[in-house]
Amino acid sequence: MRFGVAALATWRVTHLLAREDGPAAAIARVRERLGESQLGELMDCFQCASVWVAIPFAFYAARKPADRIAAWLALSGAACLIEQMVSPEPKQKGDCDELLRTETSSV
Repeated sequence: MRFGVAALATWRVTHLLAREDGPAAAIARVRERLGESQLGELMDCFQCASVWVAIPFAFYAARKPADRIAAWLALSGAACLIEQMVSPEPKQKGDCDELLRTETSSV
């Protein structure tokens, strides 16, 4: 039960940060101010943001320190799966971070 709640919460917060404008466009303004910085790029990629958002929820989902590492990665993965299921945008090659690509680019 705790893992399911944490997975939904991870998806919700990540979706807010990466895909929504937020109340009174507050999140959009933050994203705009961050621009091309590393933190700004992090907020533009759902998968990247979910890795960091999942950390505090891993403490809720797992009691033992060793279990928290697995919960952290699993929560990020669950949020990414939920996003793929509910996202209206078609996924195209190269849409996300370079580190998540399945093919290498030619130089």
